[in-house]
Amino acid sequence: MLEKSLWHPVALGHEVGAQPHAAELLGEALVLWRDEGGQARAWRDQCPHRGARLSLGRVTDGELECPYHGWRFEGGGQCTRIPAVPEFTPGPRHHAHAFEVREAYGMLWVRLAPPTGAAQPIHDLPRFAAEDDAQLRKTTSGPYRVAASAPRIIENFLDMAHFGYVHEGLLGSRERPEIPPYEVEPTPWGVRATGCRAWQPRSSIHATGEAQVEYGYEVTAPYTAVLTKQPEAGLSAVDGHREAIAMFICPVGEESSVVWTRMALNDFTSPDAHLIEFQDTIFGQDQPILESQRPKRLPLMPTAELHCAADRLSAAYRRYLKQSGITYGVIA
Repeated sequence: MLEKSLWHPVALGHEVGAQPHAAELLGEALVLWRDEGGQARAWRDQCPHRGARLSLGRVTDGELECPYHGWRFEGGGQCTRIPAVPEFTPGPRHHAHAFEVREAYGMLWVRLAPPTGAAQPIHDLPRFAAEDDAQLRKTTSGPYRVAASAPRIIENFLDMAHFGYVHEGLLGSRERPEIPPYEVEPTPWGVRATGCRAWQPRSSIHATGEAQVEYGYEVTAPYTAVLTKQPEAGLSAVDGHREAIAMFICPVGEESSVVWTRMALNDFTSPDAHLIEFQDTIFGQDQPILESQRPKRLPLMPTAELHCAADRLSAAYRRYLKQSGITYGVIA
């Protein structure tokens, strides 16, 4: 399955500390933990001895200890100690099942299988890396646990036509629901839309009035997308206000997901809680709609659902998924 060779976010980096942390990706139960040097580890959440969940265990002296019989495993997965037979030296078969893990954008990313062709990268999104763009403040909202497929959630993130109805009074107005024409183009790793415009009563927590807001969207991986937006000059309480928001989704199952939004703002004064509360409100409005959609998996057949001109980006996203061979969370 192609999706297993892609990088997926599974947890906020700061959530994984001294003790095991359970997660799930593509139906695979994971245990996340850090070894003595602080290196993040991601394993199958199953002891190779009798199948107990390693996430119920503990980290002792930089090794993960199984809660059932106390078997210990070092960071690479090799068993180092079997308390019931202390004189025995475990061999290569006494090994936990480890996966690749990386840290980026304040999150841990895991892939379950090596790529068979060109590797899909964790895309270079410097504005979201805390150490790269000092002009933009970074904060993350979520996790949001949603009974919806990851592609349905990304498609909603790319959709402006729902602003006036789902986010009335904030991101849109029923009186001005029109979405002017915009441009869509494929990229080596996804699709991009430019010149997107929407009338918004309050495009951000700093907006001081209604504005015609220009958006840009880019899908950088099957379950990752980024938007940038710039309100009209003079209508933001913060000079030169611009912002970018990335949506990172962990496809827990075919019809269930965990979502985070990573924000890059030039607001260095508002409390984190204030910024996150605004995102919580917006996603809280989206969630019941997402969970109501049928079919729950995104249909990729052109005639499966009706379309209009405002859906150009959505249609391009569906074509990209189909051409990429994505099968998880979709109906092909």
